[in-house]
Amino acid sequence: MKNPESRIPNPETQIPNQSMQLFITGIGTEIGKTVCSAVLVQHFKTEYWKPIQSGDLHYTDSHKIEAWTDTSFCHPETYRLQLAASPHQSAGEENITINLNDFQLPKTANPLIVEGAGGLMVPISDTTFMIDLIEELNLPAALVVRNYLGCINHSLLSILALQQREIPLEYLILNGDFPEDTERVICSFIEKETKIIRIPEINHTDKESIQNAAKQLTITKIG
Repeated sequence: MKNPESRIPNPETQIPNQSMQLFITGIGTEIGKTVCSAVLVQHFKTEYWKPIQSGDLHYTDSHKIEAWTDTSFCHPETYRLQLAASPHQSAGEENITINLNDFQLPKTANPLIVEGAGGLMVPISDTTFMIDLIEELNLPAALVVRNYLGCINHSLLSILALQQREIPLEYLILNGDFPEDTERVICSFIEKETKIIRIPEINHTDKESIQNAAKQLTITKIG
């Protein structure tokens, strides 16, 4: 493990180019991936794609992105599943087997945010997982972290999993407020190439709060 004392965050301005494509994943479920995706879509002026929507088809994550941001386009999901559960279970309820070959990155000349379902080891089928989809799409990852008891363990395991697959971790996203000790340990574990995005605490999610957060987020790099 790297020496945290030598890992001092320094401010950095980062403006993605037009070919920016990024896969948003998280250290678990219900840690704010869609909210963070919305903030990044608004901040970086990107399009959006949710490859798998499990449940809530009346108000999907794509619907939320459209309601909360000024994005130019939300690409249609590859799979829209009825049951709000892990994709492999939702697909099984409809006698569907999800195949990695079914996923194709949307063709666009604009920056693109891709949002996964749950964390890296959420099963897509009995033999494939969300991390396999990231690898199949050949995208760098952004890992959303939220503070709770156990988040250090979940964060470090997620970072290790990405490293083992040699999937670049472009951004570590700190969603909300963190104790100093927690943030220090998590940030000490990432590579120096990984940038840190800090998104302020959002208590009520609507278009105004997302746009304010997009203006207030900071991007730093470990020195």
